[in-house]
Amino acid sequence: MKPIRRALLGALLGACAATPALAQEAWPAKPLRIVVPFPPGGSADAAARLLAPRLAEKLGQQVVVENRPGAGGSLAVGQVAKTAADGYTLVLAAAGALTISPNLNPSIGYDPLTELAPITGFARIPFVLVASSDLKADTPAQAIEAARRAPGRLSYATGGNGTAMHIGGEMFKAMSNSFIVHIPYRGSGPAAMAAMSGEVQLAVVDFASVIGQRDNPRIRLLATLGRERSSLLPQMPTLHESGLAGFDVAGWFGLFAPARTPQPVVQRLNAEITALLRTAEFAERFKNLGMEPQPTTPDQLQALVRGELAAYRQVIQRAGIKAE
Repeated sequence: MKPIRRALLGALLGACAATPALAQEAWPAKPLRIVVPFPPGGSADAAARLLAPRLAEKLGQQVVVENRPGAGGSLAVGQVAKTAADGYTLVLAAAGALTISPNLNPSIGYDPLTELAPITGFARIPFVLVASSDLKADTPAQAIEAARRAPGRLSYATGGNGTAMHIGGEMFKAMSNSFIVHIPYRGSGPAAMAAMSGEVQLAVVDFASVIGQRDNPRIRLLATLGRERSSLLPQMPTLHESGLAGFDVAGWFGLFAPARTPQPVVQRLNAEITALLRTAEFAERFKNLGMEPQPTTPDQLQALVRGELAAYRQVIQRAGIKAE
């Protein structure tokens, strides 16, 4: 091969090799989308819309929030999992679509461990065990004892069958060695109202649904379900410290991209978003939504998904929970 032709070929190959790096360095070159798997107006939507303009300032590109409700969040997660892994589409996925739905529906169409790239944990939603005043239980220990004394005669409400709150209720039954009947309602608000009215004796609900009920004489907020005390309810004990050691159930949201999203993009997104989540502004705004910021590394978020998938599989199989 003549020297000139070799030089031209070498230059061409060098340019081709440099192309991915140049494209990667150019990110972001267009607006990003954060897909929210729920309708506008909810806490997840409000939190995403708080993040979007702040993240846009950091990245120098517009960040658009797109609502795609359906199938408890699984529809949007499945769609984003199949999207191009170019760093321009994220999904604010809830725990249910990642660690419960795949256990209830093996043909759900996506694998949360292999088809999504974790970016960071985003928010944690405390769950609360509440009791109707009819139960005469002022502490978690008293509620546990009441459930043990009356097998099959007490009932508990949650925001729906197959939700993380339902998982929490079934874990309560198993770990307290009791039997109480599950009554699913359409959301945490109606479940809390059922406890207030005396339709049920206990309920497992998200904190946001009872945030204004702490002084209501018809209901008692007994304990949070997370392993650590919530910063939103620092004086409230956990079930873990109230005789059910190891109890840890909470709602949460995490940000994910399609698998194979370039690692430099994942790292940049993680750095920018976790820095925002650690600000006083986000802590205060999330508090008003009944949530706590939960920044993590990608590896920590992946470990959370993996651990809950395994733990919830056992609960679902033991309790015989079926998808509706």
